[in-house]
Amino acid sequence: WEQHALLHSAQSSSPTTTMPVDFNGTWVLEKNDNFEEYMKILNVDLVTRKIAVHLSQTKVIIQEGDELTIKTLSTFRNYEVSLKIGKEFEEYTKGLDNRMLKTLVSWEGNTLVCTQKGEKANRGWKQWLEGDKLHLELYCEDVVCHQVFNRK
Repeated sequence: WEQHALLHSAQSSSPTTTMPVDFNGTWVLEKNDNFEEYMKILNVDLVTRKIAVHLSQTKVIIQEGDELTIKTLSTFRNYEVSLKIGKEFEEYTKGLDNRMLKTLVSWEGNTLVCTQKGEKANRGWKQWLEGDKLHLELYCEDVVCHQVFNRK
């Protein structure tokens, strides 16, 4: 009972920057639903979209406390972002859609939620684990892309 009380106490007083889930690891893309439509709404050119939908992606996530580095790797382009949970930062999406964004990442339960403010409305992503699978939902305006990654 004492352990349960301590656990309950720790859970109820945890700030939103506390890491409830461990995303550390290397993740390989298994499923990529609606990715081309997502890139299209971001105005990514046709040739790049056609190449990108056929690429194998790997995500490498390094999580230390409330800081994350997320590397998205492919044979075509690599993208890396480092962030601190709960702290807004300027993000330049170089090699993706080449925009400057005001980005904020926070926890909603066991889901990491990102809001990206810029010239596109309702832009961001959500990331969560289900078993040994990493789920990533990318959204912009009314388009949603759902990706699933396997732990390597």
